[in-house]
Amino acid sequence: MYQEVSFNSEGAELRGRHYCHPAGQKPTVVMTHGTTATITMAVDQYAEAIFAAGFDVLLYDHKNFGLSGGEPRQEINPWVQTRGYRDAVAFLRVKQPDNPIALWGDSFSAGLALVAGGLIEDIAAIIAQIPVCGVALPQGLTDDGALEVMKEIFENGDVSGGAEQTMGPMPVVSSDQLNTPSLLTPIQAFRWFIEHGGRHGSRWENWVTRVIPDTPVACSPYVTAPYLRMPVQMMVGRNDEMVHCNLEIQRAVFDRVAGEKEFVEIDGGHFGLLWHSSAEFDEAVHRQIAFLSRVFRGN
Repeated sequence: MYQEVSFNSEGAELRGRHYCHPAGQKPTVVMTHGTTATITMAVDQYAEAIFAAGFDVLLYDHKNFGLSGGEPRQEINPWVQTRGYRDAVAFLRVKQPDNPIALWGDSFSAGLALVAGGLIEDIAAIIAQIPVCGVALPQGLTDDGALEVMKEIFENGDVSGGAEQTMGPMPVVSSDQLNTPSLLTPIQAFRWFIEHGGRHGSRWENWVTRVIPDTPVACSPYVTAPYLRMPVQMMVGRNDEMVHCNLEIQRAVFDRVAGEKEFVEIDGGHFGLLWHSSAEFDEAVHRQIAFLSRVFRGN
C-alpha cells in the first residue's frame, strides 16, 4: 500500500510513508500528526482511507519524533515543524511535479498546516482537523506587513529559541496533575496517548520539550488566514477539552480565511475522531474525503 520514504528538513531525515497509486496524476495529501504523536497513532487510518478514496498520501513523523531523525529528541518547535511541511512539499514536487498538493494536519499540526498554506506557494487545499489556534489572539503584528515578516522568519530566521522560551522536559500526559503535571492536562489526553502510544511499534515516548521562539510575528494561523485563497476545511471538536483549541479563536481564524471554506463540528471533544474505529472517526474521514472530492473532482 505504501513505500517507506525519507527527505531532508532542517538537517534531519524525516521519515514516513508514501501511499502512491501506480499510474496517473493524483492529488497528494501531505499528512502529519499533532503534539508528539507518531504515524501509527490513528493518523495512518486516515491516510489509508484517503488513499482508498483515490488520493495519494505522504505521511511522515515530525523532526525529533518517531521514525524521523533530529536532535534534541522530543523537542517541539512550531517553526521547525512548519518548515517540515515545506520540505515535504518540495520532496513531492521533485518526485511528482504535476500532482496538486493538499496539506492535512491534526491538532497542533493542523494549526501549522494553516500557517504553511500561507507560506508555501501553490497549495491546492487544506484540511485542518481539530486545529490548535491558540488560547487567545496572538500578540504583536498580525496585519499590515505581518506576512512578509513571517515569510522572512520562515525562510531564513533563527528560530532556535532560548531557555526563556522553553518548557520541559516534562511528561506529555499524566493521570496525576497534582504530583506529576504534564504538557497536556485533560484526562482524555492521557487516555488517548497511553492507549495509542502504548501500542507496540508506535515509537511514542511520554516526555517532551516545547520551544516557542520569541519572534516579531507569531507562528499563528490567525496571521496567515487572510492569505489562504485555496479551499480550506476546518474540522473542530464540540466541547474540545484542549485550552489551545478555543472555539472563539478557531472561529476568528476561520472567518479570516479568504478562499472557499467549510466549518465542520464533530462530536467527541478533541480526541473523539482519533479513535478508530468509531462513529466520530467515520464521520470525520467521510467529510474529509467528500471535501477532497469536491476540490479535485468537482463532485
